[in-house]
Amino acid sequence: ALEVPDFKNALKQFQKLVEKTVTQKTKERLGFYIEDDDKIDYDKFYTTTQTLFGPEVKEHNVKTFFRKISNNLDARTEWCEIFGYFIGESDAMSSQLKEENMVFLVSEKQQITHAVVKRQDVIKGIVKVPHLDFTVTSSQKGVLTIFNNQKFLFSYPFYFHQDTAWITGCDFLPQLKCVVAVTERTVIVWDYKSKGSQNNCFIIKPMENGLLCVCTVTMSDHLAKDNILMGDDKGYVHLLTVTSDHFGLKQCKGKKESQLQVLDPKTFNIVKRKLHDDWVVKIKYISDLNCFGSCSSDSIHSFVLDNIKRLEDNLPVKEFSVPRGVNAFTYCGKANVIVTGG
Repeated sequence: ALEVPDFKNALKQFQKLVEKTVTQKTKERLGFYIEDDDKIDYDKFYTTTQTLFGPEVKEHNVKTFFRKISNNLDARTEWCEIFGYFIGESDAMSSQLKEENMVFLVSEKQQITHAVVKRQDVIKGIVKVPHLDFTVTSSQKGVLTIFNNQKFLFSYPFYFHQDTAWITGCDFLPQLKCVVAVTERTVIVWDYKSKGSQNNCFIIKPMENGLLCVCTVTMSDHLAKDNILMGDDKGYVHLLTVTSDHFGLKQCKGKKESQLQVLDPKTFNIVKRKLHDDWVVKIKYISDLNCFGSCSSDSIHSFVLDNIKRLEDNLPVKEFSVPRGVNAFTYCGKANVIVTGG
């Protein structure tokens, strides 16, 4: 596999090859003679491209790309086309559809609705839980919902209890088997399994800063403990440890109606570190690397990637600076790369 600096250089060399080919084709159309040593035919174009990018480049994709720039010298091209990613060219598609679907076209979609969401709302979090075969969603105005691939299973309208709470993210706690969500000053833990009984939702408040994102640490070996990572609007990353004792001992007998149980943050083990100088817009635990990542629009401390243990022990963490910051990131295990978007 090509290293990133080599790949960038390969892209530059490929762009020069394309420009030289287009220039040559333009001169040929104008009647100029091209020396054989300088002439770029398909075989030379393919050989050079494969030398730059290796065996991942397939001949039929390169041939399509070469035909495209030969037939239309003004055609808009992208380097990813030589790897098989093309703009749709079907006559049945409108120009607007072509513009909106640059890489993949969705062949089929299914809409699943739930009657409790009757007002205009925005989905702020979608989390797949593969081992339980369902998906958790959180809406901005306060509806937590669990779907399988056909219908909704459980839902909790948090806005019934707190009108001003806007949910900013959610995740699933694998050990406690609960849903966790965050608002501006609150951590919500919803025990969806106790649907229909009392005290099935707990809130931890007030948190010191405005919480913007949340994720679960999946490395816990304890059957009754989960670690939660959160980012806030002051650049802090919080590590919150929750156990079954925090919630199992808070049952109030004699009340049949479902209600919130309010818990004080001081009763929890919370580690807080300032890792960024601006909003922490995304945080994620990458189990393959045994690390967490957090990003911010801060240009100096844009992206942090390190071990949870170093966060807990207040040790220096690995950080990367990106001009104008990082708004999103993800990890690909197959390629062993992290991709950031600014």
